[in-house]
Amino acid sequence: MKLLILDRDGVINEDSDEYIKSPDEWRAIPGSLEAIALLNQAGFTISVATNQSGIARGLYSLDVLNAIHEKMHACAKSHNANIDTVFYCPHGPDDHCDCRKPKTGLFHQIADHYQIQLNNTYAVGDSLRDLQAAVAVGCLPVLVKTGKGLRTINNPEFDRFRKTITNIEIPVYNNLLKFAQYLIGNEHAN
Repeated sequence: MKLLILDRDGVINEDSDEYIKSPDEWRAIPGSLEAIALLNQAGFTISVATNQSGIARGLYSLDVLNAIHEKMHACAKSHNANIDTVFYCPHGPDDHCDCRKPKTGLFHQIADHYQIQLNNTYAVGDSLRDLQAAVAVGCLPVLVKTGKGLRTINNPEFDRFRKTITNIEIPVYNNLLKFAQYLIGNEHAN
């Protein structure tokens, strides 16, 4: 199975420091749904791993989150793209759960769901915690400049993190579409 794990806010859809609190606020990043369609055509199954602390903060309900994901799935389908599964952490930063990235619980849920090992599975994110969680479970981390990506690149913690991991590159792409094009082109070249 060729699985690819994506963060949601900032990778698939536009992010907001005020949170995405309704289906109306969910807007795809230009090219992201086309990227997922290309990845699907190349045989990749797409799973989403997303922190959704807005639930714990009382900014939106689980029903609203489900409606946001229904819109995401419908928009993806309109681009001949399929997001197979969505795993989310509804907890806040002080809840001490094991699923809020940079912890690895969401990734373990994905591995259990698909009954696979995650080593050499690409995981695309826009924040340091996405990359930290990916590396901790053996995924191949990828950073995109959309969402919080540029902030992440300029964060001194990002440089420190890169120096702590050996033999692991963290490639940086302008957006999900650029990464998808690279991955598919590289796969065909091998």
